[in-house]
Amino acid sequence: MPSIPSATRPRLSMNLPSPHACPSSLAFGNPCLRMCSHKSSMRNAFKNSLLVLPLQLLPTSSAMRLQSLLNLVPAYLFYCSLAAAQNIILDDETDAFINNVLAEWKSPGGAGVAFVMKNDQNQWINVESKGYGQANPEGRKITEHTTFNIGSNSKLFTVLATSVLINNATLSPRLDWHTKIKSVIPEFNLTDPVATEESTLLDLMTHRTGYPLHDFSYRYSDVATDVIRKLQHQRQSAEFRDIWQYNNNMYITLSHLPELLVGKPFGRYVKENIFEPLGMNSTTYSYQLANSNGQRADGMAREGIDVYKDPFAGTPRAAQYWTSQTGGEDGSVVAGAGGVITSAADMAIWLQTLLLEGVKPGTNQTVFTPASLKRAVTGLSVQTGQPEWPESSLIAYGAAQLQITYRGHLIVEHGGFIRGFNTQISRLPNDNFGVSVLTNDHEYGKVIGEIIKNHIIDKALGLDPIDWNSRYKAVKSIPPVRATPRPDNAKPPSANFTAIAGVYNNDGYGQIELCLVTPEFRNAATNSSCAEVTSNLTTILPGAIRAGIPTLVAAVNSPWFSHIRVEHFNADLFNVSLLISTPANDTEKPFWTFNDKSTSDNGMIGELNVEGSNIGFGFAGFWAGLWDGAEAGVPKPSGATVRERAEVYWDKL
Repeated sequence: MPSIPSATRPRLSMNLPSPHACPSSLAFGNPCLRMCSHKSSMRNAFKNSLLVLPLQLLPTSSAMRLQSLLNLVPAYLFYCSLAAAQNIILDDETDAFINNVLAEWKSPGGAGVAFVMKNDQNQWINVESKGYGQANPEGRKITEHTTFNIGSNSKLFTVLATSVLINNATLSPRLDWHTKIKSVIPEFNLTDPVATEESTLLDLMTHRTGYPLHDFSYRYSDVATDVIRKLQHQRQSAEFRDIWQYNNNMYITLSHLPELLVGKPFGRYVKENIFEPLGMNSTTYSYQLANSNGQRADGMAREGIDVYKDPFAGTPRAAQYWTSQTGGEDGSVVAGAGGVITSAADMAIWLQTLLLEGVKPGTNQTVFTPASLKRAVTGLSVQTGQPEWPESSLIAYGAAQLQITYRGHLIVEHGGFIRGFNTQISRLPNDNFGVSVLTNDHEYGKVIGEIIKNHIIDKALGLDPIDWNSRYKAVKSIPPVRATPRPDNAKPPSANFTAIAGVYNNDGYGQIELCLVTPEFRNAATNSSCAEVTSNLTTILPGAIRAGIPTLVAAVNSPWFSHIRVEHFNADLFNVSLLISTPANDTEKPFWTFNDKSTSDNGMIGELNVEGSNIGFGFAGFWAGLWDGAEAGVPKPSGATVRERAEVYWDKL
């Protein structure tokens, strides 16, 4: 064997830790664990880096050293596997971090957290779930089995249930992502004839119909067909497929498909095709079922919060549960848009399934196809025109899934918000892990979830952590704009207050009855329904009626509010508020008033319109309502008349 000059010999250096050191090296960014997460690619790279030259061309001593190193590979991988198995993300450090965040934000609730990670061979390195904080006012602790309402994270289940219908070969005609919704639901009509005829399943899923939220149009008593019927009377805010704007009504429309096409109520269809096959036994659309086992969390809020003194303080109270308390496992009207109730433990299963692209973890059973998930993830619209933070990118929105990059890493995720609950379910497919954070803090659960999620992602990636807690605290410590005080010499409206009181109708929203409730007008309530509203108003909405301001109130059976308050401001302008009468489980104070933001500008106004003997109200700021910033970038109506300017116009009957 010819000798090789020393100057040209390959350098046989390995910057690797000793295999025996691996199990005790538990920082998630350690080389052992990273290599174990990619065993086959590591093995090939290891061999290729060493075998630059055939062994027979090396000096005998070098060849022997190479062979000895190669013999270490199986042992190295074994010890790395031990390290991976011991590498817990939800460890004491994470526990302390999350508990500290909850304390700093004075959270009345807490969080259920799940983390999963696999290697390139789809072997699970981490499957973890844990609870933090309080589930209810009585102090019951959150565990991995505590159930939360996950709001709009329910939408991906709706999309994938629809994909099961799309892949159902027995349907005739077959569905596909581009099936025109009107060809399946002839009653589907919108104010825009183009959107009516051209809207596809995918358009409804991706919020590209040209219609804004219109959330306050549906009632607990509605069913999906009622919601579909109302669509033709709701105002469009943009051209068809022009911009992204969120619309829950379209997901309610999609939830009608299983019953229409296969005769199964939506909730049971999802249960039989997704929940049960995956073994997600704590996941349901049924409030009754979730409430029966003692695991259901209350959505928690802060009564008496003063955002100008201490935005994080307040008396902990349970918020009125948003998901309908009727309907059972069939699902209620809100099921398709936001009705799922689930736990951190079940979210671990869900994250595993998403990372496996529809395959049940631990089996080869396909629950939904990889192509279906890819279709959902594929971005069709730009959700945000500017990144929120330097570390993040623009957001591309698909079908109940969005894509964003964080510190150079792709995240596929979606958020969920409904009264009392904020959730975030995220996965990093290129890094083989996912994290879910379910919170029951109404006011700050969204940012608490982001803080926890980003901390876990930084830790899993082995990156220096960013102090997201301080960043978000600084943002949320900025008080909102104060409400403009009502003028002392406010001008009267164009019609007297007794004439303004009465029943109003909008075909896209239904009827409301505005009752005069200010003490000096209370005797004007002659009909039985208004008499009922005024008789116990101070009990069921304590503090909601302010002295000296002529006020009308309507009781509404809405998932979003129980009462509309219309307070006179000046001339024909009124301030509009959406309030929720909430049981307090307190004998001395049986109710508390949720969402009374009288001191700040909530952006909702009513304009009185008198046209001869006809009286009407135009509401603006009503599309977004309780969703702070939800309609950012959505064009607002404009015009010379109240009807033209109104997002929702009510005619007095």
